[in-house]
Amino acid sequence: MDNEQQLPVGHLVADDTEVAIPVVEILTGRGFVTGKSGSGKSNTASVVVEQLLDAGYPVAIIDADGEYYGLKEEYELLHVGADEECDIQVGAEHAEKVASLALEQNVPIIIDVSGYLDEDEADALIRETARHLFAKEKKLKKPFLLVVEECHEYIPEGGGMGETGKMLIKVGKRGRKHGLGIMGISQRPADVKKDFITQANWLVWHRLTWENDTKVVSRIVGSEYGEEVPNLNAGEAFVQTDWTDSGIRRVQFNRKRTFDAGATPGLDDFERPELKSVSDALMEDLEGITELQEQEHDRVAELESRLERKQERIAELENELQTARDVSNAARKMANALAHGDLGGPEEFEERLREKNERIRELRERVEELENEQTELRSFGEWNRDIEDIGEPESRDDHDDYDDFESVESDAPTDADGTDTAESDESTVESAESSEPTDERLETTDGTATAGKTWGANDSEGRESPDDKGSIEAYQRALRERGRRLGGAVSNDSVSETASLVELANADPVAVRIDAARRESLCNEDHTWDIVETLATDGPMTVHEIAAAVTASVEQIQSLLTELRNRSLVTRNDDRQYGLDRREMISIITDPDERAHHSELHSQWRD
Repeated sequence: MDNEQQLPVGHLVADDTEVAIPVVEILTGRGFVTGKSGSGKSNTASVVVEQLLDAGYPVAIIDADGEYYGLKEEYELLHVGADEECDIQVGAEHAEKVASLALEQNVPIIIDVSGYLDEDEADALIRETARHLFAKEKKLKKPFLLVVEECHEYIPEGGGMGETGKMLIKVGKRGRKHGLGIMGISQRPADVKKDFITQANWLVWHRLTWENDTKVVSRIVGSEYGEEVPNLNAGEAFVQTDWTDSGIRRVQFNRKRTFDAGATPGLDDFERPELKSVSDALMEDLEGITELQEQEHDRVAELESRLERKQERIAELENELQTARDVSNAARKMANALAHGDLGGPEEFEERLREKNERIRELRERVEELENEQTELRSFGEWNRDIEDIGEPESRDDHDDYDDFESVESDAPTDADGTDTAESDESTVESAESSEPTDERLETTDGTATAGKTWGANDSEGRESPDDKGSIEAYQRALRERGRRLGGAVSNDSVSETASLVELANADPVAVRIDAARRESLCNEDHTWDIVETLATDGPMTVHEIAAAVTASVEQIQSLLTELRNRSLVTRNDDRQYGLDRREMISIITDPDERAHHSELHSQWRD
């Protein structure tokens, strides 16, 4: 390359002197062209590109608005992008090949990003192309110009710069030493990162009218130029270069020769020129990349489908494994019960089931009998009150004794098999009644004897009633005697508040529930009482602390604790430590219902 070669781009406004720029400065330097829409900035960039192409130097243009394809009217350029009007549709995967064509085969390239709906896809194409150009230039050292339209979108002022902008800044700072130049174009200099503008070695300022933009001109070029830049005509610009000593020049740039695809549409018919095409060989290389990319996509889709099927199969196997574990746990629990003698063979199991059903039937019959007896006793009480209306007791004390009997009868506790204690004493009263003959001498209140009448005659209401006062007094004495016996039978069991947990756990009502929990767990009797004694003496404790103190396994301990918790005999705190529940055990022991002392099913009978 001739380092002295100059490219004519326009003439001075003052005296019509031709203005030319050195090729080497354009290709390897950092340029910035700016101006508002319609001021001529894109025309100036196209003139520079046309001069380079005429001289045989390839360029790569990042076309943000799709306005550079008009160059194909005279030049053979490769037009790549997302539109169907492009020579070929490309993506970031084509970036390395695009860079190779430009640098190694001297193919001018327009990278049209105006057709990408996904901005990230366009950014990726720009970033990867610039990266490969920079990497290849480190070896080739070949002068090459990268043109970037609307550069404020990639290298903005005030932050928000992405990876694409960082790559372009890298080219601007370090590309010159490798032969890679860059020309940024923008209509808003106030929005472009100032580091990029101030590092440029040639700048072109077309007409700017927005105050923020003119302030940039005043700060970088001078206040007088900032005041004058709004008055520039179309195509005129203040040119500032590092290779001249003549200062700022006001230049009228030439008009581009090729089709102006970026011109504002008018009312005239639009005629698209015939554009030159690139060779089929270049297209085949890029199409091969596209085919490989499509094959790769198909391969990825196939692998994703296979992965999805494998994940579904894994889920099925996990479900089958969980089912197998459930069956295994059930079988192990059954085997453990058989080994400990808690559950016999099928015949024994069926026999036990029949016995339980028979017991349930008997208890239901007994409940029905008790309900009938309760009805009879209530009728008997009403008959007693009728007797009191006939003859008052000989003293207030006798009347009080009778009231006490009624209260004792209503509150009488139940015995172990579920029958009322009052019912158990009924035979005593009946024997007292049966011991009196039908015609007997009864002692009166004054010590004399009188003949008793035969009971059993019905009164007008159909109830049995005695005929004289002596019979009434004898019956009242029998009732008082029965009341005393029933009162003595009422349970007043209590438990000392200082009783140890070991003593409480060994109490019969609590032991019944512990044994029931054992039968539902995986523990045998020895393990069960080892665990209960350990909790009573050293609790609260975690499962692993218990396992260290007894011979049972963690699984056995956990199963027993679960059953004990279901019966409210064991509690668990926030530290997952288990301990015996003193309050609940005392409540069970002191339950006035005698049935609670022998079976954990007493609550069902209560309901």
